[in-house]
Amino acid sequence: MKYNQLGKSDLHVSEISFGCMSLGEDHSANARLLHQALDNGINYFDTADLYQQGANEETVGKAFRDRRDQVILATKVGNQGRPDGSGWDWNPSKRYILQAVDKSLQRLQTDYIDLYQLHGGTLDDPIGETIEAFEQLVQEGKIRYYGISSIRPNVIREYVQRSNIVSVMMQYSLLDRRPEESSLGLLQEHQISVLARGSYAQGLLLGKPAKEYLGHTPEQVAKAATAIKEVAGAGRTAAEVAVRFVLASPVVASGVLGVRTDEQLQEAIWVAKAPALTASEVEELRSTVLPNRYEQHR
Repeated sequence: MKYNQLGKSDLHVSEISFGCMSLGEDHSANARLLHQALDNGINYFDTADLYQQGANEETVGKAFRDRRDQVILATKVGNQGRPDGSGWDWNPSKRYILQAVDKSLQRLQTDYIDLYQLHGGTLDDPIGETIEAFEQLVQEGKIRYYGISSIRPNVIREYVQRSNIVSVMMQYSLLDRRPEESSLGLLQEHQISVLARGSYAQGLLLGKPAKEYLGHTPEQVAKAATAIKEVAGAGRTAAEVAVRFVLASPVVASGVLGVRTDEQLQEAIWVAKAPALTASEVEELRSTVLPNRYEQHR
């Protein structure tokens, strides 16, 4: 397993990481998957207070209670549950973040969070207040570093300019190259890492029936999937090539892969062992699909 420094932090995250959102309700099954991932070199585990109304954090915390010093735990904040359980409301206020972190710490059974991420964000948010909350939590030792999870270039620019974020989680794949337009270069310039999710493009790059996706026609999607398959050849899988395309960007510290089953975990482990794409392979894939652009929040 290769490990990459996360931004300017002293965290070194596995090149392939474990997205916990899809874990089920069987804790023993979850713990087995999480432990097996760690035993195979995956050290970054990404959850959120939003997932399963906090139960996701609980299963992750319980699984790693006795191995806390071996893992990098990341969670997210900003979605406040309604008292009646009917849903969530966006709340990036300082007051709420300072309350929410204590609940996440309790569910994760730890006294610190390695990476605390704002789970979204808009320009209408009280961004200065949000940053104050994260900075206070760093000073208090409740979190080590903070970042954001966002695909909005205008929001990303604000946090790059005004905060000490070490990472941005965003969707990025051969079929979603919107981050290439402005975000990846900006983040690399400021030594802020990308945590890439959605590398499989909802499975469309792995052989699922082609459909329209982010402005790409079904024909274009099928062409991209074929290109992935051709680059993979007989010696690699489509999953390996799809994720390795994303990791070819030097600003990407880790590909976050959602894991729920043994098969998905084995696939993630194989991806971690796969060699990097050559420059010519990356260009071959790039030439297959025209890059798309963000239409909003520019």
